[in-house]
This record gives sequence, structure tokens and C-alpha cells, in this order.
Amino acid sequence: MSKKTHKTSVGGQALIEGVMMQGPKGMATSVRKPDGDILTEYHSVKHLKDKCKFFGIPVIRGIVSFVESMISGYKTLMYSAEVSGMEDVDEQELSKFEKWLNDKFGEKLVSVVAAIGSVLGIVLAFLLFMYFPVLVFNKANEWSGGAITNFQGLIEGSLKIIIFVIYIAAVSRMKDIRRVFMYHGAEHKSISCYEAGLDLTVENVRKSCRFHPRCGTSFIFVVLIFSIIFYTVIAKIFPAIAAQTVLWLILKLAFLPVIMGLCYEFIRYAGRHDNLFVKIVSAPGLWMQRLTTKEPTDDIIEVGIASIKAVITDNPEDDEIK
Repeated sequence: MSKKTHKTSVGGQALIEGVMMQGPKGMATSVRKPDGDILTEYHSVKHLKDKCKFFGIPVIRGIVSFVESMISGYKTLMYSAEVSGMEDVDEQELSKFEKWLNDKFGEKLVSVVAAIGSVLGIVLAFLLFMYFPVLVFNKANEWSGGAITNFQGLIEGSLKIIIFVIYIAAVSRMKDIRRVFMYHGAEHKSISCYEAGLDLTVENVRKSCRFHPRCGTSFIFVVLIFSIIFYTVIAKIFPAIAAQTVLWLILKLAFLPVIMGLCYEFIRYAGRHDNLFVKIVSAPGLWMQRLTTKEPTDDIIEVGIASIKAVITDNPEDDEIK
């Protein structure tokens, strides 16, 4: 058994009763079906950076990768819901009106509802993480007579972190979300086991670490930390704009893709290095994973193993981050 560790390019996402993984062999999902079997399937992925070199430029590739991951993540999440049987609803439990809607519109209605839900989710995220912190700061700064003007970036960023932590802590108490977080833990443990050079067995994966520096949770925290530093500097340079709520929000939205692109590069760097700087910046995200990941049961670990085996090569060195 090899014990040489590797920093691989393998990554994934927790699904409904399943795990999606991406690696050298492409993207695959493993989902536990209602009958207990695990269905593993490959999914075609066409990255923009492979079509145009411009989209592979550092920082730009981070923005593109985020958009692509959101799209593929949503598609695989809906796919897992279907395979796991979550979408199967007993017609006897539906009201007459719900039966009529289902018979009349079917999949079209589901698509419309999903689209509306996505829009509302974006609006809610904007209000919670963009507008509300700015509003609170402006009111507090007004009450203090401008005494906290120089701390605008720090205060707004801290409020975002507080809101994010409270939100995750709240949803993690939901039964269905907790189960998804268990699959998230299985995803991390499977990758950690493979990168440690251990055989992908339930026993080895169970003993592996469920916290990983390339996790999306860590990415979000890195974005929050970088945004505190970035917007503190911007507020110093453009104090007149920072004082105007609408202009400040527009400026924040304009620079958000740039910050995400820079943070993507840091996450890639963190995946290859283990120095003090990386440990300090990654620490909040790794701590937060105690909420976004849960210890998986053996049957959930089996799904994680099936998904990672579908996308890796026979030699871990071939899967290392380039």
C-alpha cells in the first residue's frame, strides 16, 4: 500500500443521495437508487477554456469555472433527485388542483418553478450578503457621526460572515440538508483517502479527513476575507462612492467577478501548497466545514467511493494538479 501523498485535481459536489466527481476521466455521478443499488454514470462536460485560450487565462478561468460549476451543479442535482426517487410523489397525496397542474403542464411546470426559485435565491442572496450589510453600516455610521467610516470594509465583511455562519448553522439542522452534508463529508473523505495514497475501501475512507482546502465552503470564506481587504482599500480610494449606497453596491457587483477570479487562483495555490500563509487564510473555511460536512455512514461512503473511482486513473501521480 502506497503512502505517498498527492495533491490531485479531483473535486466534487454532494448531491441528493449521491456524489458528483470531476477528474482526469471527466465528470461522473453516483446516486443511491430507491432499490439500494448505486447508479454511476458519466456526464459530458465541455469547458470553455478548452474551446478558447482566453477563458484559460488566470483569474478569467476562475470566473468561467464558477459559472460552469453552478450550471453543472444544478443539472446534476436535479438528475440525482430524479434517480434517487425524490421526485416520485404519490398521486394520492396530491390535491385535485395539484393533480391538474401536474397533468396539464408536467415537466414545464417543474422548469418554471425551478427558474422562479433560482431567481428568488439570487435576489435573497443579494439582499442578505450585499444590501443588508451596506444598509446596516450606513445606519451605524450615521448614528456614530461618521466615526466608523474608515472601517467600512471590515464591518460590512464581518456582517457577511456572521450572516453566512448563521444561515449555514440554521439549514444544517434540517433533516434533508443534514443528509446532503453527510454526502459532502463522503466526497471529501474519498478524495482525502485517494490523495493519501490509500486504497479506496470503506474502512480507509471512514478514517480519512472530511475537511479539504479546495472545498466550495473554503472558497466562499476566502472570497469573504479577500473582499474585506479589497473593499477597505477601495473605500479609502473612493470615499465619495462608498458613501452612496447605490453606487457602492454597483461598484461591489462590478468587482465581484474579479475577486472570485483571484480567490479561485488562491484555492488552486492552496491545493498545491501547505505553507503558513495558506493555513492562516484557509483556516476559517476549514472550520466552517464542520457545519457543511457531516460524518457519513458506510452506505454513504460507498457512494463516494463509486463516484471517485469513476473519474481517477490507475496512477495518482497522473491526477496531480498541474
